[in-house]
Amino acid sequence: MALLLALSLSLVQPAFGNDAPASSHSYIPQQGFVPDEATAIRIAEAVLFPVYGVDQIKREEPFTVTLEGDIWTIEGKPLPRDVVGGVVFLQISKTDARVMRMTHGK
Repeated sequence: MALLLALSLSLVQPAFGNDAPASSHSYIPQQGFVPDEATAIRIAEAVLFPVYGVDQIKREEPFTVTLEGDIWTIEGKPLPRDVVGGVVFLQISKTDARVMRMTHGK
């Protein structure tokens, strides 16, 4: 009986701490990791700046930000009709902050 108890206790892992596997505990906010427009913009900038450059992305502000279902869509400010080029388009999951799509028109 003592051996069985010792074996059972050795299989129990703590729910917290450095010894626990990464999947043993995780908090998911009720409103998701991207609960609002401001958070969506900060994530978009963090992803876009290294790829397209801070100056380019800042020229496309203010962004148009919309939430449809679980997906935030962030788009650069529309270009004037006589300007050739494109703007940034980024979609981020509200639930887990995953970048679903990122592109920049030419």
